[in-house]
Amino acid sequence: LVDNEMEDFIRQLEHQISRLAGVLSLEKMITASGGKLFATNGEKADFQTTLKKCKEVGGSIATPRNPGENDAILYFVKKFNAYAYLGIKESLIPSNFQFLDGTQLSYTNWHLSEPSGKGEE
Repeated sequence: LVDNEMEDFIRQLEHQISRLAGVLSLEKMITASGGKLFATNGEKADFQTTLKKCKEVGGSIATPRNPGENDAILYFVKKFNAYAYLGIKESLIPSNFQFLDGTQLSYTNWHLSEPSGKGEE
């Protein structure tokens, strides 16, 4: 009986999640790539606020690790005609970038001579 109740509960949760994802997709506030969901609330904020909001909802700031994930982030950049913060920072070595957790980047898609540290990157 407990197993059946748990299975029903899980099915209900999956249904609710699916409906929410569907609504957010219709509103163009969520997109997926490689099993990951990329979402935005569409609000402009500074880096620290963005980082905090992502953590509050159980996610993390976007870090593209392949062309598909890069395209998912670019989708929002184009939709909102705004820059997007990435979970990437400059290391102690100038012009050497890494993920926020300190691991080396395995994928980049920057224009020649970028990031340059000039303007909004």
